[in-house]
Amino acid sequence: MWQRLLLRLLVALSAIASIGGFLWMTFAPPPGMKATRDGVPYFTPPVIHPISGEAVPVATLVRHYKGEK
Repeated sequence: MWQRLLLRLLVALSAIASIGGFLWMTFAPPPGMKATRDGVPYFTPPVIHPISGEAVPVATLVRHYKGEK
């Protein structure tokens, strides 16, 4: 009988910790989750190359203008 109660307590604590962690990362994310180390925000849509018309990721443009390969 007490094993069942202990298992339910463990499941409840695990659910609370999981949901709490998910909500914490959703509403108060650390700064590292908002942008890359180059300062490009995540989920930034690609830009269109004016000559070829192809989509170029913003991170590629940042690396190009910083002089990296």
